[in-house]
This record gives sequence, structure tokens and C-alpha cells, in this order.
Amino acid sequence: MQPPHTVSRRSFLAAASALPFALKAAAEYKNIPPGIELYTVRDELTKDLMGTVRAVAKLGYKIVEFYAPYFSWTPEMAKDVRKLMDDVGLKCYSTHNGPPSFRADGIQKAIDLNQTIGSRYIVMSSPPGNPTTVDAWKGVADVLNSAAEKLKPLGMSSGYHNHQLEWKRIEGQRPMDVLAKNTVKDVVLQFDVGTCVEVGEDPIAWINANPGRIKSMHCKDWSPANGYATLFGEGVSPWAKIFTAGEATGGVEYYLVEQEVGPANEQLLRAEKCLANWKKLRG
Repeated sequence: MQPPHTVSRRSFLAAASALPFALKAAAEYKNIPPGIELYTVRDELTKDLMGTVRAVAKLGYKIVEFYAPYFSWTPEMAKDVRKLMDDVGLKCYSTHNGPPSFRADGIQKAIDLNQTIGSRYIVMSSPPGNPTTVDAWKGVADVLNSAAEKLKPLGMSSGYHNHQLEWKRIEGQRPMDVLAKNTVKDVVLQFDVGTCVEVGEDPIAWINANPGRIKSMHCKDWSPANGYATLFGEGVSPWAKIFTAGEATGGVEYYLVEQEVGPANEQLLRAEKCLANWKKLRG
């Protein structure tokens, strides 16, 4: 992980001053309901999966993304989760997956579970094998392409989720650019905003460089003072411009609020506060 990007006082004030613009622009955004990456409430989810899913629905979230532990579910468990989501009005459009979901002996299980819960994107959460060369990253692209080919007849696709690592240049190239260039257009580039902002990259430029491929975003915020303990909408990410680019160019279909740092017993409270900020920004 690279050290936190230092944001100047001028940049911080500029981000803060963007809030009135965000409120003004909210009416111009597409009517995309708020979603949540369930890693935000991971401790609650581990203790009581069904109760936590009900709780985030009660808060007002409309979309959920399950992460790696879902892969251990039985088919019966997946059916129970789907029934609960239907009962409380939740949708799941993607899952966040470790390497086992993309292996020859695991992808069919991932497909079956995702189809049961209504998910259409199987997103790779991090690269297998710790790639350290451009050729190794091209190998990751091959894995994503192979999965996309298998998924396409089912009306599904694979995806890749960035962290900080993918922005650090290797042999003069950013791994994210290598992945974008060497994957078919069906492979979704799920955009984690906070990690891009932390390392000092330009989120707007990334979206505009990949039209139609940013189907979903992890709306994670970051600030120089509090890092990822920052609630969504309270950091330095230029959300108004990000939303505009995502919807006008990126092809965004849904957003997933993610807030990952803070006391375990306050995870649902932080999810609630993030949603309140979402409503202020989006209207």
C-alpha cells in the first residue's frame, strides 16, 4: 500500500466548497437507488446475516453487495437469502469475490449462488498470485476474460475491483490500465473511489477514459485527517463530478456505499449516517 496522499489545504477547502454545487446538481442525477457493500457491516453480518440484511433494508438501502464469505453458502442458504431480500425489497446485482470463485473448480458454484440471489456480476476483489509484472497483470486479465466468456450466455459477466495497488506503476504502466486494455468490454471495472483518491489519482479522468465500463462504484470516502474512518460525503472525493461522469460517461448502473473503519459496534450507525449524507448529495 502506498503512503496516504497529502492533500493541500487549498484542495481540502475546494472539496468542501463543492457541497452546494452537489446539492444543486442532485436533481440532475439519474434515479439510481442507494446500495451498500456489506463489508461496511461485516461484524454484524457475521453475527446475524439475516438480521443485518433486514437492518440495512430498514435503514433505506435498496441494493446490497455480498462479499467473499457468501461463497461458503449452501444452495439452500442462497435461496433463503433471496427470499429475505425479496421480502424486504432488496436487490443484489454483484458479489465481491476472492480467487476461488474464478478457479475451474469454483466458478460454477459462484455462478449458481449468484443466479439464485439475482446477481449478474461476479467481481474479483483482488488479483490472484500477487502479480508484480505487466505480463502477470495480463494474466489476471486472461482470467477475467475467461470468466466473462463463460458468463456471457447467462446474461452475466465478470468484473474487477481496484484498490491502491492497481494505481502503482509497474514497468511504467498502471495495472488498472493494463487490465482495462487487455480485457473485453464486458468485463466491468468496478470503481473503488476512495483508494483512487488516497493515492492521488484523478477519478474523473479514469471514468472518462473507460466509457461504459464503470457499471458500479464503491462510494468509499477518504480524508487526510481521518483516512477511511471518514464517512461517505465527508472526505475530499469530488462526488458531484464523480456522479456526473459516472452517469454521463461511465455507464453506472448502481452505487454501493462502503465505510470500512470504525468501532465494530457502530457499523450500522455509520451505515445510517452515510445514507443520510447520500440523500443530502443526491436529493
